[in-house]
Amino acid sequence: MDVKEVESAIEGILFAAGEPVGVERLCMTLEIDRATADAVCQRLADQYSYERRGIRLVKLENCYQLCSAPEYADYIRRAFESRRPAKLSQPALEVLAIIAYYQPTTKAYVDQIRGVDSAYTVGLLTERDLIEECGRLAVPGRPILYRTTQNFLRSFGLSSLDELPDLSSASEEEEQLTLDMQNQVERLREQAEASDSEQIGDEELVAAATALAQQEGASEAEKG
Repeated sequence: MDVKEVESAIEGILFAAGEPVGVERLCMTLEIDRATADAVCQRLADQYSYERRGIRLVKLENCYQLCSAPEYADYIRRAFESRRPAKLSQPALEVLAIIAYYQPTTKAYVDQIRGVDSAYTVGLLTERDLIEECGRLAVPGRPILYRTTQNFLRSFGLSSLDELPDLSSASEEEEQLTLDMQNQVERLREQAEASDSEQIGDEELVAAATALAQQEGASEAEKG
């Protein structure tokens, strides 16, 4: 296959998949090497962006996926208004922030930070494909470990977890952190819709996680 045929084949595969496709699968299917697959995908991504097409090709760790262009989110959302998923609640955003920054982690650890039982919220996030089980912790009881999914990366406009902002980037003053968490979580609750047609800013997530981590530290200091 020449480069143009490879490009068309990858485009067709990603369109038909409707979900992230591993680069190794593309390589095996088309009998090409990793460098060629990455180069062709990057070329397609640049082409869609340069031509201001309605679709984008995004990289999610070791996978690629076709999705809608974020600048047309309003039109897409309007076209499928009846299909919009329920917005994430504040508890859901808090749990998601904790798991994103402390993964892999257990529900018990999430409960410890939040101070309340998170079983329902963890189940909800699992159903929304924002988190997933990833094994069990090697301690008595073997509690389930959770991590974020590729759908989480896509929803937050991230290529990998390495792009999550450092927790230290938020304010270090406890009162300001608490205020930031309340304001940012409220903003994210209004925006978050884990859909293909829009992306969520990651600054809201880091504000929530930092404030929760600060609260955890304060609680431990009081116990001490």
